[in-house]
Amino acid sequence: MANPAKNTVCLWFDGDAEDAARFYAATFPDSSVGAVHRAPGDYPAGQQGNVLTVEFTVMGIPCIGLNGGPMFKHSEAFSFQVATQDQAETDRYWNAIVGNGGQESDCGWCKDRWGLSWQITPVALIKAFTDPDRVAAKRAFDAMMTMRKIDIATIEAAHRG
Repeated sequence: MANPAKNTVCLWFDGDAEDAARFYAATFPDSSVGAVHRAPGDYPAGQQGNVLTVEFTVMGIPCIGLNGGPMFKHSEAFSFQVATQDQAETDRYWNAIVGNGGQESDCGWCKDRWGLSWQITPVALIKAFTDPDRVAAKRAFDAMMTMRKIDIATIEAAHRG
């Protein structure tokens, strides 16, 4: 880490930070796995030689995965929001996360198998519910509230009325 990023997202894992980093790098564009650092000595959640931290990038965002043990879990208080351009991209990311041990949630949210939350958010949804026509925006918002994975055609139809 000769020239570390000024600000890096640190994500806590229970021993599987490298697996998560490799999944993210394989799933999302502009993502990669960098250095994998092994513990120079024993620590509360592991032993010397275990993977301690993993440097990785998710869609251009620098991250560190820390194998800190089971005491802290991910929550919806932190999520990655992925802006998608069309239904195919929305489906691809949603299906990659949910289909690999993740779980669906409401309004475009899902969790990966490590418990990290993702918002798979079509740009069409953002445009619809931020429309200055508040009646049209509310129709789109109300439609979103009934969904798990966002269906762009349904959002656009609700927006049009």
